[in-house]
Amino acid sequence: MNGTLYIVSTPIGNYDDITLRGLKILKTVNFVICEEFKEARRLLAHYQIDKELISANEHNENDTVNDILLRLINGESAALISDCGTPLFSDPGHLLVDVLISQKIKVVPVPGANSLIPALVGSGLDFEKFYYYGWLSPKKDERRRELLNIKRMNEVVVLLDTPYRLKSLLTDIIKILGENLRVVLAFQLTMPNEKFFRGYAKDLLAKVDKENIKGEYVLMLDLKRRDRSKR
Repeated sequence: MNGTLYIVSTPIGNYDDITLRGLKILKTVNFVICEEFKEARRLLAHYQIDKELISANEHNENDTVNDILLRLINGESAALISDCGTPLFSDPGHLLVDVLISQKIKVVPVPGANSLIPALVGSGLDFEKFYYYGWLSPKKDERRRELLNIKRMNEVVVLLDTPYRLKSLLTDIIKILGENLRVVLAFQLTMPNEKFFRGYAKDLLAKVDKENIKGEYVLMLDLKRRDRSKR
């Protein structure tokens, strides 16, 4: 009988956010598929779990898929984790899951921690409908083209990016979407220094510049309440 791949969500910063089910799966599978060994070892060590690790990231996923598939066909079970949060959101693993599904291997999501939902529910925004855009291109011209496409939307738009690009991202947002666009920055979610910055894009950029704010974040753009007269 074929084995099972479990897609296991792991904490985004606070280790207490692991689910009981997630821990049970990590303890009982034959091996764990991770992005980077260092992060995975730190996570499993915290919960005193000792498992074989197989790395599958953007550099080697093509090379590891067949080996993982063969092991699952032979009845082993595996857990797929990312460096943090819910796998497959802007993370590797899509090829693996696609191949396993095509070969009728059972794929089971194990829900848990992620940055998207906490950011939205703590934002104060009306997000009954929202658009998860995820990561913009790191290339400046392409990123501006993407923002021009976002400009046409009329919903809350959720963006992710690296800590060191926050200032340049806000600068481009102001140039293309306007300085008076309402934004919310969810900063260091689940961590002791978690904060929400709410206001206009121009004010957030000034704060980021003045306080040298750097860290993991989710940026939400309130395109539903744009004051077009001030753009």
